[in-house]
Amino acid sequence: MINKRRSLAVLLGLLTTTALIGPVPARADDPETPAEPPKVELVLDVSGSMRARDIDGRSRISVAQQAFNEVVDALPDETQLGIRVLGATYRGKDKTQGCLDTQQIVPVGPVDRTQAKAAVATLRPTGFTPVGLALRSAAQDLGTGSTARRIVLITDGEDTCAPPDPCEVARELAAQGTKLIVDTLGLAPDEKVRRQLLCIAGATGGTYTAAQSADELTGRIKQLVDRARDTYTAAPTVVGGSAECDKAPLLGPGVYTDREAFSEHRWYRVPVRPGQELRASVSVALDRPVNPDYGVLLRATAQDGRELVRGIDAGSGRTDVVSAGLRWSAAEEDGPSPSPSGTVTAEPVCLVVSNSFAPRPGTEATPGMPLELTVDVVAASPAPDGPDLGRGWALLLLLTLAGLVTGLVAGLLTRWWVATWREN
Repeated sequence: MINKRRSLAVLLGLLTTTALIGPVPARADDPETPAEPPKVELVLDVSGSMRARDIDGRSRISVAQQAFNEVVDALPDETQLGIRVLGATYRGKDKTQGCLDTQQIVPVGPVDRTQAKAAVATLRPTGFTPVGLALRSAAQDLGTGSTARRIVLITDGEDTCAPPDPCEVARELAAQGTKLIVDTLGLAPDEKVRRQLLCIAGATGGTYTAAQSADELTGRIKQLVDRARDTYTAAPTVVGGSAECDKAPLLGPGVYTDREAFSEHRWYRVPVRPGQELRASVSVALDRPVNPDYGVLLRATAQDGRELVRGIDAGSGRTDVVSAGLRWSAAEEDGPSPSPSGTVTAEPVCLVVSNSFAPRPGTEATPGMPLELTVDVVAASPAPDGPDLGRGWALLLLLTLAGLVTGLVAGLLTRWWVATWREN
């Protein structure tokens, strides 16, 4: 009987606490969960144009093969690597058949260096350039999981097989929340190729680099593989913002990802107690051509619509990402009154992300622009108080003494100056 009464009391206590605190906010994935090893797939263009001998007097394919060998030798042990090629086997002129020419020659996993280098050494430039199909296949090679995957695409030309258009494939993969980053390396100084590779990289949060020498190509591939090892973490939690605060999702500390349409306002809520400080930042990726004069605004408001603070622009060092951030502390007098039991509840603060992007003619408006929202709630750290000069009679006396001393010093300096002037 005593045990039953204790169990009932515990249950009632838990229900009461939940009612006072409110709904439990969504949380990002637990960062302490053991992470999967970093996974990278190198996608190499082996189409006919890779025969061109314009990189240090050597063919593009030989430079790429040397770079692959050096990267494989320097590969960190914990990294799982795969290699996929496109345009490597079909020698005919049937475009329909040639545009299906993509194969994975090294499966994603702990790398066998001898096997990987032997597979790359046998490649000979042959056919078409189905970049879009190769990207879609590479995403399937890497699979899904709790950590971000990385594709490194090395090509010297634009896709000759669309559809599927490689830029649309990149957007499709990003919209599916596949946690995929595509970095692109261009081996030919061609403007159309550059624009296409920029679009692919921008859609997935990756980077574009033009490699004009063997050393540049090798160094950049190593850097990207190392970045996969050093920065792979649990990917942001997918969340859907609302068109108004009352219906916005409740978020806890963490990193979240969402998509926002052009010129949209997207709302989220974060519980903040008195004596706590809300820190938030947002980054929106420019994954397609937009008109100039754009910006991103992050604001915190009360549930009744009062603006508490608006964020300031924050430079990210990248031209394809626009960011903003804010900090706001919940003062004791601004917080809710304690409940009869003495518990202070958290008051949801509304975060709204707004943008002034406008698409250029012909630019697809869907899916929305990818954004990443970082939320943290910590103990408030108010700025230190200024020096206290006192109040009332004490302040008056201090000011009087200061005036007397100032007048005395000014008088002595004036008498000294007059006496000196008369002597001279």
